[in-house]
Amino acid sequence: MIKRFFILSSLCMVLGASAQSSHTVVKGDNPYNIAKKYGITVDELLKLNPKHKDGKLAIGDVVTVKAEKQAATVSKPAVVEKAKPNYGGVQVGKIILQPKQTIYGITKQYRISETDLRKLNPDLDDHRKIGDEIVLPLESIKKYGDQQAVPVATTKPVESHVETPAVAQSEGETYVIQSKDNYYRITKQFGISQQELYALNPGLEEKGLKPGETIKIKKIKTDTSVEAVNPKTKIDSGNERSSSTPAPVAASDDYVTYTVQQGDTVFSIVNKFGVSIDELIALNPDLSKGLKTGMVLKIRKQDPVYVKKSGDALSVVLMLPFGYSTNETQYRAMALDFLTGAKLAIERNARGGQKLDIKIVDSGNEASFKNSMSQINPENTDLIIGPFFKSNVIDVLDFTKNQKIPVVAPFANSPELYNYSNLIIVETNDQTYADKIVDEVKAVYSDQKIYVVADSKKEIASYIKGGLEKAVKNPNIIIVNSPAEIQLDQNMMTGQSAPVIAILASDNDAAGEAFANKVIALSKEVQGVKAFSMYYSPTFEKKVDDLSQASLVYLMDRKINTDGNFEKEILAAYKNKYCKTPPKYAIVGFDVVNDMLTRENRKGEIFKQMNKVQTQLATKFEFVKSKANGAYVNTGYRVIRLVP
Repeated sequence: MIKRFFILSSLCMVLGASAQSSHTVVKGDNPYNIAKKYGITVDELLKLNPKHKDGKLAIGDVVTVKAEKQAATVSKPAVVEKAKPNYGGVQVGKIILQPKQTIYGITKQYRISETDLRKLNPDLDDHRKIGDEIVLPLESIKKYGDQQAVPVATTKPVESHVETPAVAQSEGETYVIQSKDNYYRITKQFGISQQELYALNPGLEEKGLKPGETIKIKKIKTDTSVEAVNPKTKIDSGNERSSSTPAPVAASDDYVTYTVQQGDTVFSIVNKFGVSIDELIALNPDLSKGLKTGMVLKIRKQDPVYVKKSGDALSVVLMLPFGYSTNETQYRAMALDFLTGAKLAIERNARGGQKLDIKIVDSGNEASFKNSMSQINPENTDLIIGPFFKSNVIDVLDFTKNQKIPVVAPFANSPELYNYSNLIIVETNDQTYADKIVDEVKAVYSDQKIYVVADSKKEIASYIKGGLEKAVKNPNIIIVNSPAEIQLDQNMMTGQSAPVIAILASDNDAAGEAFANKVIALSKEVQGVKAFSMYYSPTFEKKVDDLSQASLVYLMDRKINTDGNFEKEILAAYKNKYCKTPPKYAIVGFDVVNDMLTRENRKGEIFKQMNKVQTQLATKFEFVKSKANGAYVNTGYRVIRLVP
């Protein structure tokens, strides 16, 4: 019997059970050093272990960690040692043994014979364990180490550390593109817009990001030290500060400093300032040694939190393209469906005690949109959901720029929007999906030929190919225009057909059906064919049994888990209210409005709640800042796996 496994996922999802491992808490452990040990962020560790979200761990607790990511991100700097006679005059370095690394895997990755490996490591088999140092030729580490090892000109061992992702070179003026980089990650990391990046690198927009190439970026500040404690503000640990006394916070152009109070925890501080734990630790490395009363922390300055303007009720405007004002009906059905789901969410939250003042504005069509803004009073509006189109979203943001009203874009996602700090972008972008496909393929890759079926632009297919060329060893990747071009490989030794990996990077339904048929045909010829799709196609649900033979994995922005209690409740409520199953845009309307309203607190401070990960009827919402003081962008998605 074929079963469909339904899995929630995100940029940082653990890749299946085989990619997970656990850690038993011992004396001296804390979230930071566990995360550091396994090469994940503290935020990721806490998401994997929700029962420990307060950061409190007891000796003997078992926590889930990510072995797959560890293999890619945790390393010890290679140590250059003086050439010794028994090394044959070859300079050597050291790597740290990762989970699932075998002697054979090391010899294959670093192009060294097992005999030579054992000469360099005479005790290789004696109690070999994760974290052990392995001696290798330094040239092999530099050439085949995937940036895991950093050569250090010293003869003394150096302490292991978690590498920061992709450091800038030449005082921040240039940067070497990494395998998983995209425009969003680079602009976020260096605090520049995509347009500025293009201006600094003529031709980059046309040719795209290519791993290994050097690009120009703006200079960045590198001071991440903890500021010295001011003796005048240091607090005696034996005396409690009155709760009415304001905590000492000093401000500069880009940062504020905060003096730790007695009773403070890392979690109370990140909640107070609306920053992530990892950002706090990055700016204050001494936090890894523990939080101490009187410590002065450096915290990136955030935009002032929006607070609702008047009264107890939250004033919400829904801008939907009914098109009545211009007799334009193209988007009317879409808007009406969205409204049915939105109304269900509004009524649900109102029954829960939330006071709401809802206004529905007909945004007409794209051409007549500006007339609809006259219906909005920016002095008495707390939240705007809509409009649907990018150009209209920009118009609303400009119209409300003085009030910084939170604006939610249900469908528009473009780098042009990432500079607006009061914007919440719901749609996940294609590069996020592409990164996930690269990770999925890497997890099952074993020297198969890889076919990527491209759309007419080939942009995403090229992006996936570039990511895979960095992620796997000896890649053989072919971009094709049609699934018909996918062919089984031939085993050079036996002459028999060999399985391949097929990836669909087109959202065309016809291409999806052709891809499904081709994968099914190949799977009947030879076992072991693996299939992946960045996009959902209706044919995937019609041919579940056959596609499961290729272990098809596909991504979706929305998928209803019909076995969930919450989902059953909402589906029943919609059917009771409208006498039908919710169509696509009704689901979107419910998810967007319900997610936004449930993030609002009594003061209407929605931006204080954006760090919460929430799953609604069909959509996962996991927002991240596009850049410092930039838009919030959803990075959540669903992963569907078909298995025999």
